[in-house]
Amino acid sequence: MTLSGPVIAAVLFAALLHASWNALIKSAPDKALDTGLVHSIGVLFALPLLALTGLPAAAAWPYLAASALVHVGYYIALAGAYQHGDLGLTYPIMRGCAPLLVALGSHQLVGEQLSATAWLGVVGVCVGVVVLGLSPASLRAGHASRNKALRFALFNALIIALYTVVDGLGVRAAGDAGAYVAALFLFDGIPYLLLVLWRRGPAGRAAALGYLARRARIAWLGTLASLGSYAIALWAMTRAPVAVVAALRETSVLFAVLIGTLWLREPFGAHRAVGVLVMLAGILALRAG
Repeated sequence: MTLSGPVIAAVLFAALLHASWNALIKSAPDKALDTGLVHSIGVLFALPLLALTGLPAAAAWPYLAASALVHVGYYIALAGAYQHGDLGLTYPIMRGCAPLLVALGSHQLVGEQLSATAWLGVVGVCVGVVVLGLSPASLRAGHASRNKALRFALFNALIIALYTVVDGLGVRAAGDAGAYVAALFLFDGIPYLLLVLWRRGPAGRAAALGYLARRARIAWLGTLASLGSYAIALWAMTRAPVAVVAALRETSVLFAVLIGTLWLREPFGAHRAVGVLVMLAGILALRAG
């Protein structure tokens, strides 16, 4: 398994899609409901996709069950991080810390051996992601709120690493990335959405359902971005080492920063320039390794 040019291009596009749907969640008035809505709509795309691909191999179903359970925790932590902290603070922590944990986990569980150069690449991408995403303004945010957001983000980094390794094993057992992703999205978002609605209680449930109906027009775009992003990433894990794909995918932070700079007129700053350079050096090391 090698990191070829087409795989790099595909994973970078997946990173752009990932940044897009996370920005949609962060901009939402009710982040928990939007998170549940975006991923529960995946059922509408999963069913016709499964009709085309067929069910994944039986060996993949234990991984699918484990991943669906872990993803509930992921959505809880994601909504919590965005509720208490800015995208620029929480997103790079979640995405920047996870690849190193994936590299350690895949070494033990998948048996992948990375070269010294590839390890430098993983570390370089992780450091670049964190430096690129964090800003002096985000670090000066309110102390209590910032600390709570960081706790959610760090916990989510562990969850991201866990489901990445689980799905990396699962998609290889399935033998078909499309079938595995379709089956995962069939069960992925609905449990979390039902949990959110249950926690609102009878009094808040009617208002929540009205909110979901209003947001459905835009949420399906996030669903397509999420499904496409993860489908590409899992396909890439059948072509290249899981740890390498996970690290490269976290360049989504770079796209989030570019979106903010070009369209939202957010300042770029010297620290972000350093982050870009470190990340690019990491990508080159991944390719060389």
